[in-house]
Amino acid sequence: MTKPIRMALTKGRIEKSTVELLDRMGLDTSAVKEKGRRLILPVGDRLEVVLAKAADVITYVEHGVCDMGVVGKDTIAESGGSYYEMLDLGFGKCRFALAAPKGTDFFAGYQSRTVATKYPNVARAYFERKGMNVRIIKIEGSVELAPLLSLADGIVDIVETGTTLRENGLEVVEDVMPVSSRVIVNMASLKLRKQEIEQWIARMEAAREEQNG
Repeated sequence: MTKPIRMALTKGRIEKSTVELLDRMGLDTSAVKEKGRRLILPVGDRLEVVLAKAADVITYVEHGVCDMGVVGKDTIAESGGSYYEMLDLGFGKCRFALAAPKGTDFFAGYQSRTVATKYPNVARAYFERKGMNVRIIKIEGSVELAPLLSLADGIVDIVETGTTLRENGLEVVEDVMPVSSRVIVNMASLKLRKQEIEQWIARMEAAREEQNG
């Protein structure tokens, strides 16, 4: 018998939502819910789950130590990499947005703009599409602070409710791209184990439709 399919899950909210999806597929997820210190967790007979940080999910899938992964589109867009993006699971929805201090016109005039972000690749691609030459500063912490300190004219960040922006005198100027949880698959795994992986994708899609229906 071939080894189980191995799936990397992003820890936290994506993990919780994916486990709920696996439950709807009729799988035994008790090992994931009661994981203790174990790092590779069996889910039924034909699936193993590895819990990891978002960027590591992509690394594990890209290098083939995991056949599949569930990770946010934000990480995919920022990290890039060689793998197949197979399915939008529809949960973990939010969006990338450009925000600036309320009452300012970010696009007015000819002055070069400075933008702070945790996602420089996403921001760079967005402004390249708009044909704008923008100085990008990477911030690891709260990017909303950068305009308040006059370090940046605006920010590119993930927005869910917009509450944090409003509380810091910022507003959305324009949406950049939608974000949700996606299934990614190792390129070699899809060739070598095509039927198995496509069956898992189909089952996950059916469970997603059942949830949404």
